[in-house]
This record gives sequence, structure tokens and C-alpha cells, in this order.
Amino acid sequence: MMFGKDVRVFMKDQAKDSYLLLKSRSDKESQSLLNSINRIIDILKNNPQYGNPIPKRLIPKSLIKEGIQNLYRVELSNFWRMLYTIEGTKIEILVFVLKIMNHKEYNKLFGYK
Repeated sequence: MMFGKDVRVFMKDQAKDSYLLLKSRSDKESQSLLNSINRIIDILKNNPQYGNPIPKRLIPKSLIKEGIQNLYRVELSNFWRMLYTIEGTKIEILVFVLKIMNHKEYNKLFGYK
């Protein structure tokens, strides 16, 4: 709960697919990453602004086209990243996890070399 509002966390699109794939695997790296994601989700339920905010000018155009107005990044185990956005109503705060990706995919999305 933050500011007297309930906080709910949802996985969307690519993030949901990645999460389900990790849950279906039993290798050590996948389980480590899954534990890291679950830990961050618990943190986000108490503090949705936990991640590093990405400046609006750096938000990828592909996400802006989807209507994303704010974006946060959280580092996961094994150099993976999780991107999420926050939306709110008078009653609750909604956190939408958009992407769970390795460092190479993250660099490609943001145009880093």
C-alpha cells in the first residue's frame, strides 16, 4: 500500500511470456532469474517507484506508440532488466511489467552499442 492506495502488479505481453517460460524451465539460471523477478514484484507492491526512472526523452519510440508515458528499469540477476510503467486511479496504483530482457536485448531496444 502506498499513499493509502492498493498497489497491484500485472505482467503484460512480452514480460508475461518471458515469465511463463522461466517458470516452465528448471535450470539454475532460470530459477535464479525467476526468484529475482518475484523479489522485485514484492518490492514494487510496497514501493512502485523502486526502479530507476528513465527520462522521457529516452523512452523507446515503440513504447511511446503503445501509450507509455513513464518507464522504470530494475536490474535483475544475471544482468537481465525489467521495464515497467505506473498508472493510477483514485483508488489504486497499477504497475504494468512490460519487458523482461537480457542485457543484449535491452541495449538493442534503447539503441545502445
